Amino acid sequence: MDMRVAAYAVVTDDDGRILLARWTEGRRVAWTMPGGGLEPGEAPEAAVRRELREETGYSVKVGELLGIHSRVIPASQRVHDADQPLHTLRIVYRATVTGGRLQFETDGSTDMAEWFPLRSIADLQRVRLVDIALRMAGIL
Repeated sequence: MDMRVAAYAVVTDDDGRILLARWTEGRRVAWTMPGGGLEPGEAPEAAVRRELREETGYSVKVGELLGIHSRVIPASQRVHDADQPLHTLRIVYRATVTGGRLQFETDGSTDMAEWFPLRSIADLQRVRLVDIALRMAGIL
């Protein structure tokens, strides 16, 4: 079984909007939480800061650990062809923007980021992690 550990952030602004990134690697383009996989030896907090900067252009202060979500994806349902299941651990933090400006990732697994009012989340094409993370944050 393969394993992937990733760190994500729930980022809101003063208007109550949620920051999401548009994931383009899956079977369908869908909105997800900004974040991604840890590099070897990288701390989860450092990974989420790096991923947010890459995917959104923002620098963030990592706050409270909201939770860890564990999921095993059968080999037949993985995004990339594989003969082994994937065990994914998703570490979810709250984070606050401290600098930077919104810009889009190039040559990555996401192609844009956007702020969304909470009421519009239900209408978005999104991955399940969005709902999981917002529940962890007490927002959904």
